[in-house]
Amino acid sequence: MRIRVKDVLDMLAGGATEQEILADFPDLQAEDIRACFAYAARYLDHPILVAA
Repeated sequence: MRIRVKDVLDMLAGGATEQEILADFPDLQAEDIRACFAYAARYLDHPILVAA
């Protein structure tokens, strides 16, 4: 079963704990949740332009 990064982040934003998510989705591991954070951080990263 595949769980989208967005779904994991939505659950965390909604107040679910890592332990609750892992209990609800036994195929997930703690490192998968950390990978969701890493993916989101990379996806949202963008260069900041500063006017000279």
